[in-house]
Formats: sequence, C-alpha cells, structure tokens
Amino acid sequence: MSTLFLAGFIALLLVLAYRGVSLSVATAVSGLGLLVLTLGGVLSPWPGGVLIAAWGAAAVLLNVVPLRRRLLTAPVFNTFRRVLPAMSSTEKEALEAGDTWWEAELFRGRPDWDQLKAFRYTELTEEERRFLDNETETLCRMIDEWEVHFEQRDLPPEVWSYIRGSGLFAMLISKENGGLGFSANAQSCVVSKIATRSVTAAVTVMVPNSLGPGELLQHYGTDAQKAYWLPRLARGEEIPCFGLTGPEAGSDAGAVPDTGVVCRREVDGEQVLGLSLTFDKRYITLAPVATVIGLAFRLLDPDGLLGDSGRTDYGITCALLPASTPGVEIGRRHYPGGAFMNGPIRGSDVFVPLDAIIGGADMAGKGWRMLVECLSAGRGISLPALAAASGKGIYGSTGAYAAIRRQFNLPVGRFEGVQEAMGRIGGHTYALEACRVLTASAVDHCAPSVVTAIMKYHSTEMMRRVLVDAMDIHGGRGIIMGPRNYLAIPWQLLPVAITVEGANIMTRSLIIFGQGAIRCHPYVYREMEAARAGDLPDFDRLFWGHIGYTLNRGVRAVGLAFSGARLARSPEQGPLSGYYRQVERLSAALAFCADVSMGVLGGELKLRESTSARLGDVLSQLYIATAVLKFHATYGASSEDHLPHARWALDHALHESGRALDAFCANFPRPLVGRLLRRVVLPFGNPWRAPSDHLNAQVAGQMMRMNDLTRQVRDQVFIGDPDNDPNAQLMHAFELLQEMGPVYDRFLKDVSRGRIQGATLDEQLQSARDHGLLSADEAEAIRRYDVLRQEVILTDDFDPAYVRDPVGYRREMEKTRERARAAS
Repeated sequence: MSTLFLAGFIALLLVLAYRGVSLSVATAVSGLGLLVLTLGGVLSPWPGGVLIAAWGAAAVLLNVVPLRRRLLTAPVFNTFRRVLPAMSSTEKEALEAGDTWWEAELFRGRPDWDQLKAFRYTELTEEERRFLDNETETLCRMIDEWEVHFEQRDLPPEVWSYIRGSGLFAMLISKENGGLGFSANAQSCVVSKIATRSVTAAVTVMVPNSLGPGELLQHYGTDAQKAYWLPRLARGEEIPCFGLTGPEAGSDAGAVPDTGVVCRREVDGEQVLGLSLTFDKRYITLAPVATVIGLAFRLLDPDGLLGDSGRTDYGITCALLPASTPGVEIGRRHYPGGAFMNGPIRGSDVFVPLDAIIGGADMAGKGWRMLVECLSAGRGISLPALAAASGKGIYGSTGAYAAIRRQFNLPVGRFEGVQEAMGRIGGHTYALEACRVLTASAVDHCAPSVVTAIMKYHSTEMMRRVLVDAMDIHGGRGIIMGPRNYLAIPWQLLPVAITVEGANIMTRSLIIFGQGAIRCHPYVYREMEAARAGDLPDFDRLFWGHIGYTLNRGVRAVGLAFSGARLARSPEQGPLSGYYRQVERLSAALAFCADVSMGVLGGELKLRESTSARLGDVLSQLYIATAVLKFHATYGASSEDHLPHARWALDHALHESGRALDAFCANFPRPLVGRLLRRVVLPFGNPWRAPSDHLNAQVAGQMMRMNDLTRQVRDQVFIGDPDNDPNAQLMHAFELLQEMGPVYDRFLKDVSRGRIQGATLDEQLQSARDHGLLSADEAEAIRRYDVLRQEVILTDDFDPAYVRDPVGYRREMEKTRERARAAS
C-alpha cells in the first residue's frame, strides 16, 4: 500500500509537470504531498523529515525572488553573458524582421489547434477572379512556350506589351498608387496559373510583384518616391529590377561588397549631396530590359556629411536609380537555362542624389531589414506558386499519360512501380497546393519569415521530386525536346528555383531552424536581449520560466511517446483526427530536443549545421502536415476523392519528421545526450511509416480518372486549344478515354484473347463488328480515340536546319510560302 501511495505521489508530480502548472502551485502541491506521505506513515519520520526539510529549503530558494536572483540566477547570468556569441547588426535585423505565426505554435510543443481552425484563407474578390479568368487567361493563350524557350529566347514583343499594359506588373501596388491592390493569395493564383503555361512569363510577372522594387517603395518609400514611381510601375511605363546578389554575395546576400560613398558633386552648376556608387551585380532578373534599378549596397560616410561624425559605416542601404544613369552598365544577359531575362549590372563611381535612397536619408543603413522582410513576403508568394503550378500541371499530364500509354497490354499506371512514383506526384502536389494557399493567406495577415523560409526550401524540393518521378514515368517522352514535351522546360529551369533567394542547402542548414529557434521560442531571444542589456531581474524571470517550459515539454514528450499520442488532443473526430495527435506528439519532441540542443551546445549549435537542419526538417514537416489538415478540412472533407491524397501527404510528412528526429539523435554531437534524447522522444524507434503500396495505388488510380479532385486540379491549370496545344491534345484524349474506357478495355481484351482478328486497327474493328462485339458507334469512337492516342504519345523530330537555326529556318519557310502564294 505504501508503494502505491508513493507511486501515486510521483504520478501526481508528473501530471503537474505535464500540465505545466506554475512554480508556486507545484511547490505547494509537492509540499502538501510530502506532508501527507509522512504523516500517513508512507514515509518513516526520519527520511520524511529530511525530505520535508529539503523541500522547505528549495521552496524558499526558488520562490523568494530576491534570494533566488542573488544565489542562483546571478552566477548563471554572468556565465551566460560571457559565452553569449556576438550578434552583428545584420544578424539582429534578420532575426527581428518579419513575424512569427503558426510555426511558433508548432515549435513550442503545444499547438493551439483553435488558432489553426479559426484562421481563414484569403478568398478572392470578384475583381481578382475576373482578372484570373480574363487577363491571366488571355496572356496564357498568347504564349507558345516552345517558341519562347527554344526559338526566340524571349517573350514576343506583343506579350511584353500585354504584360505591361494589362496590370500584371501592378498586382502588389495599392490602388491609391495606381495599382491593382491584389491580395497575396490572388497574386499567388495568378503566378501559378501563368506558370502552368510558361515559366518564362511567370518569372517575368512575379519579379515586379515581389522584390521588384515596387514592394520596397510600397512599404518604405517617401511620399515623393511613391507618387512618382509607383504609378509609372503600375502602368508598365517602367520595368523594374533589383540588384542584390553579386560575385561575392550569393546566398550570403548580406555580405554585399558594393558601396555607396556619401559625397558632394557639382550638378548643373549646383553642389548636390549624394552617393558615389560602385557595384557589380549578377543574376539579376529583368536587368537586361529594366528601366529602373533597385540597388543594395553598403553606405559609407567617411566625411560625416550625413551629420554623425562618429558613424562612417551605415551598413546595407537600398536606393533607386534610372537604368539610364551615366556610368550604369546594363543590358547584357545571363542565360540560366531559360528564356526569362536575367543579367549583370555594373557601375563605377555612379553618382545619384541622396534622395535616391528608398525612404530617404532616414532609411540609410536600414536596407537589410527592409530586404529580409520583403524577401520573406516574396518567398511566400512566388516560389510556392511556381512549385504548385509545376505539381498541378504534372499531376494532370502524368495521370492522363499513365492512363493512355500502354505497355504489355496494360496502362502503365497499373504497374506498381509506376504507382509508387504516381503516389509521390499526387501526394506532393496535394501538399504543395495546401501549403501555397495557407502561406499566401498568411502573408495577407502578417510577414511570416520562418514559414516562408520553410516554403522556399520544401516547395522547391517537392517540385524537384515531382519532376524526377514524372520524367521516370514518361521515359523518352520526357527527354525529346519539342512542342509536345511539357516536362523538359520545367526540368531545365528547376535549378533556378533551387538556387534563387538563397541556395536550398543554405536555407535548410542555416535559416529555418537558426531563425526559427530564436524567433519562435518563447524565452531564448528575450533571454539573450536581457543578458546583453545587463537586466538581471528580467533574465531571472525568463530563465526560470524557461526551466519550467523545458521540464514541461520533456514530460509531455515522454507521455505522448509512451502513450502513442493518445494523451494528445485532436480538434476534430473525422478520418484524419489521429494525425492531429501525432503532430502534437512530434511538436513536443521538437520543443524538448531544441531546448536540450541549445542548452548543451550553446553557441556551438550555430556551427552544427546538420544538427540544426534536422530540427528544421521536423518543424517544416509539421507545418506541411498542418497545412494539409487545414486544406482537407476546408476543401476536402465533403469529397472522398481528397482523402487518399491527404493521407499520403500526412503519412509522408510524419515519416520524414520521424526520420529527421531519429537522425538528429543518432548524430547528436554529444553521443550520450543523443542516446538519452532517443529514449525520451523515440523510445520504440520511428513509429511513422511511409505511405503504403495500397495508398500509392489509390492515388494513382484517382489520377487516371476524372473525379472531384482531378477536376479541381484541371480548373487551375491552363489548357489551350487541342488543335495547336499538345498538352491540350493529351487532356482531350484523356477525356475521350474516360467516356469509352470500358468499351476500349473490352475491345483490347477480345483482341488479345483471339476473339477479334486482324493485323490493323481497321481490320480488328471490322472483325469486332462482324462478330457483334462492337456497335458501329463504338467502333467509330475507338477509331477516333486511337488516332488521337497515337498523336499524344509521339515525340517531336525536326529538320536539322531548324535545330541549327530555328529563327532562320522559320524565316526561310515563310519566304518559301510567300513565293508559292505569289506563284499561284
């Protein structure tokens, strides 16, 4: 009985820790419990008295704040200040830029599901829907992507003119400044739709609507700058670009070596205070055609002309200058494997007045924070839109191709190996669209910097996986370049998405957890700031709150692990309810592992990139999983077609989280700590299994049929005229197959069984009619379908002269046709 009471007391303490009660409540309950155990005879007087005395000493030491602060916190505070790594102003600005959002709930180990349920996607306005249905659709119809990519290496002049005049450059600019004032979700929808037709056009449109520098002007420009530049940008009178990266500053864009030195120059007979700019920028999208340049550089004021003689290096600053400014070298092109405009910008001793600084002289040195906040918003709109567009386009074309293309007398989508790849395409596409909608809607409410970093990496990596699998399924059909090939151009441009706005390796290794751990943690950054400020009382309050937080998350991690997440809460009771509980379990594990890592490794964690990357992977996969849960609850709960895709995406996200957590423990720099962490968070190993073969087959089967989900995907993909668009031909053949699938399958089976005779299709159809196996209408439908089937599985071939000089070849062919017309 004594053992039972003692076990009950320990269980009570664990429950208090699991619930996260305050220090005063924990102290009172534990003291009362010890007293009851001692007076009740469970503990003999001697050990009971010792325990009560120890409890009393600890209670006084922990709860009498001045005493605790002097005896316990002060030594920790002094040590913490000594080992606290220096933080540059650039790092500090990057950390403080943007907002934390739902990712903070996932990082802290106890997500508030009501917050996710209450969040509302941004709905498109009537104006935004009309623009998507009209201007966006019109642009897509104007483009022949093969001609753009292979022949002209540029958009046709009429397409450039339409983009500039239709408002496609003006989506983020407010209506007060002559723009469209569209939501982030609307911009994402427009870019995504265009990207299903032309990546070149999508990139051309998305850049002025992100870091263009229209967004910088919109948020930070002076009234005069906004009044002059924004209406001109909105009308398409100016084409903007932004010069950030260079030969020595790629992913580490904060290390720009370009300078702007404050000086005075005589201009038109007057002395003007301005900047002498020297810069060498590379990889700048739209630079070859830009008329106005946004420029990031390091501002130097050696002579104190700005009024502060003690400050010579102001740091990163952003300015705006016409491309025609004397000394600017612009117009040359890079060729990043695609036709979109990209090139270098150079200048030496280029003079501009001081009011060229975006936001005026008051914003001198504040450019890095401006850039980080605007890059965050752009990452949340553009790259997820491109990735989701690739996923949706490939989803539709691969599902159709796998149904139409037959090997060994079966559609290739019936083979398990192909179904495994199709499962990944379908599941990742579902996750991409879920993340796109959630993230773009979040950008409409705040500037979620960590979430957008997650999406930069994981949306482009999912896009990469989808393209690899689609190439594998299509085989030679995806290799041979030409108008029929809808995979090769996205494949060729994939590296751009992987490297743009920071290489993926850097984003995963340094940014997601490095920024997320400090921004999302409820205590760490505030502890660092209190230590730097020498504020012992504030540090004391934060430090002991942090201790309780870590203890709570550790006990929660253990409890949820040993209960298989049964102790967790699910906000809904539908078919996906168990996934909510598993997310909560992983969230608690992440919170505890992150705290232990920061406590054990300290500043060393910054150098342990693989360790922080794996924790970032867990956070990222939890975000993806909750995006899928939100998307299914909003759009898929009433349709059974969504469920296999949602399950696939969730199984994959949880499995990848478990893999990352397992690798984190196995490779932790302190092996003993790693083993202990594994006992806490994965006591029985990784319990989350990858999507099953059965689930792959379900997803693949749905991709090869017309249903609610495939129709929703097709509605968001541009499909042109079957007479001149090979992708539209493929989808038309797919529709015909849906209509006559059972008849066609029966016909092929009868042929293979010898019930129908003939070497050619016409002979076989006649034999089937003669034997009463097909009606005249059925035979004619099969004939029409077969003609189209053969057309859509073909690959392109060309006259060698066309491959050598496509533009010249077309010119000569047109001359030949003109001569023939004249002769007739």
